[in-house]
Amino acid sequence: SSAASDVYKRQIVVEAQMCILMRAIMEKIKRRGENYTIPQIDLSVEPKNTKEEFKYLYENVTVEKKGGYLGHPDSVLLKDGSILVFFPEGHGKGKTLSKISRDGGRSYTEEIKNPPKSWENSRETPTVYRLEFSESDTPDKLIMISGNPIWGREKSRGGFDCSLSSDEGKTWSEYESFFTEKDEVTHYPIVALSSLTRLRENGKFVDKWMGLFHERDFVNYKTVLSFSKDGKMMWTKPEPYFSAYRDIEKRSQMCEVECVRSDMGRGDELMLITRSNSKRINSLLSFSRDEGKTWSRPVAAPASLNGERHKAEYLPDGRLFITFRSIERDLRKNLKHSENKLRGWYSEGWVALVADYNDLKNGGEGDYRIKVAHTYLDSQSEPCVAANADTGYCGNVILPDGTAVICSYGIFSAEKKKDGAYSTDKGRKKRRTYIVSKRINVKDVEKLLGR
Repeated sequence: SSAASDVYKRQIVVEAQMCILMRAIMEKIKRRGENYTIPQIDLSVEPKNTKEEFKYLYENVTVEKKGGYLGHPDSVLLKDGSILVFFPEGHGKGKTLSKISRDGGRSYTEEIKNPPKSWENSRETPTVYRLEFSESDTPDKLIMISGNPIWGREKSRGGFDCSLSSDEGKTWSEYESFFTEKDEVTHYPIVALSSLTRLRENGKFVDKWMGLFHERDFVNYKTVLSFSKDGKMMWTKPEPYFSAYRDIEKRSQMCEVECVRSDMGRGDELMLITRSNSKRINSLLSFSRDEGKTWSRPVAAPASLNGERHKAEYLPDGRLFITFRSIERDLRKNLKHSENKLRGWYSEGWVALVADYNDLKNGGEGDYRIKVAHTYLDSQSEPCVAANADTGYCGNVILPDGTAVICSYGIFSAEKKKDGAYSTDKGRKKRRTYIVSKRINVKDVEKLLGR
């Protein structure tokens, strides 16, 4: 009948509209981010009947726990095998503190004796690097850097502060400041310097290092360190290095960039791994074949690498061990796990990715991910898939036997203060934010993965 025919036609139209709608939804899901497909092993909770040889993988070693909030560590491996860790007494800003492990990250019992007075006035998370020299007989130096960004309405003198050690971290110079309000050129760097990469000229390493930082408008700058004949630090005038892609830089809110040199740190290509602070697109990858003078058009990093404050080091087998704060943008996962389903992202906390440089360059996901430890959300009393995102800034050193010793900050315990609350620069908190360290040898991880 005519009526039946009209009903059938309307049904066809509705089904076609539903098809179009589903395609639109799927496209939106794709734009919002996809899930990673490689395995992720969880080292936050030790399974029952774990063999003794693997138990260490699940242990959190406390680096420092005093006060209510300690954050944002970085670390460096000393020539005698010790590990030196720096961190602020607070969220980002605060007095720079230190801890030292003499046993490969199994314990942290010492600290720098008589640290410089100027460290008490640090205004940003410290970063630390080793400087190796080849153009002179200068012994290695360690450099610790802390920026002076603008925190809310607080006054800032700008620039970044540098402290040097020429005796493997035993003694340090007072801060020397660069690009402050008293200088001809002023900057207000955030996470200075997120990376510091030794440069090459004519195929050989030279005594110059490219440092990266960003400012509040998400313009990313580079400045090059060198030393005068009498040993004075010299930094070149900071210049934007990603202006060719300013639209992407701004839209992604690109910041806290890690720079990795190819071929175990000996190659002639550099790779940037960015934090996309907007969280509307994934982290970005970009490549340079001319020592950072120009960069390729950035591409989205795989979901396995999407996150913030990446720190990458090479393992003895040539793969990268990359730690970071996970950011998960897959819609289905968000609906299932997120504590805020309308936000569009959640974190799985402190994670690491084991990956080959060329695999990442060619669009691969890497070999596998590791959930390093669980950081508790306020609503959680036991580890879950979703974790507190206030973690992941990480010290990352690789021991000669291939063991990664990594440290980060976070709420690693569900225990709450019985009486009152901790007073922190993030308000009063019932749970303590502190620094822990983990030892991870990927050979043991791969045994657990059945590889």
